[in-house]
Parts: sequence; C-alpha cells; structure tokens
Amino acid sequence: MEHVTLSILGREYRLACAPEEKAALLHCAQYVEGKMRAIKDAGKVMGADRIAVMAALQIAHELFTCKDGTGIEVGELRRRLRDLLQTCDDALLPQEKLF
Repeated sequence: MEHVTLSILGREYRLACAPEEKAALLHCAQYVEGKMRAIKDAGKVMGADRIAVMAALQIAHELFTCKDGTGIEVGELRRRLRDLLQTCDDALLPQEKLF
C-alpha cells in the first residue's frame, strides 16, 4: 500500500491505497475539492460539515442520474438488462426439461 496526502478545503487527509489506484484517488479528490469549493464560494452554506454533505448529495445525484455513452440513464439500462435476462431465462427453461 502507498500513502497519499490529499488536501480538501485546506484540510489534509492521509490515505492508503494501492499504487495502481493512486491516480484515480487523486482525480476523485480533485473532483470533491471542486464541488466543495463551488459550494463554499457560493456563500449559501457555511461550515465544512454542511459543505461536505451538500457536495456528497450533488455527487450522489450525478451518480444516480448518470448516462452511458448513448444517453440512456444507467438505471434504465440496468432495468432493460434485467428484463432481457429474464426473457432469456423464460425462453430457456422449457429447453432444460429436454435434457
């Protein structure tokens, strides 16, 4: 494991991560820093804990509404895949009885 020191809103955090994950961790930290800095600069939310919660909510919202490369929401894509797998299972079930 490798130790990485991150700075978010002026506070330092020391984390351990695998060497191959370091670049992704640094990228994520920069993203979180950017979200938190934007909330702080807007001046409507005070306190690091409240800023962190607001940033976490924004990032969670982005995650749950993200889209794949074709513009389909990931949740919708998962639903479609589940439906397709169920259709395949339903179609193959009678075949299993033949063997």
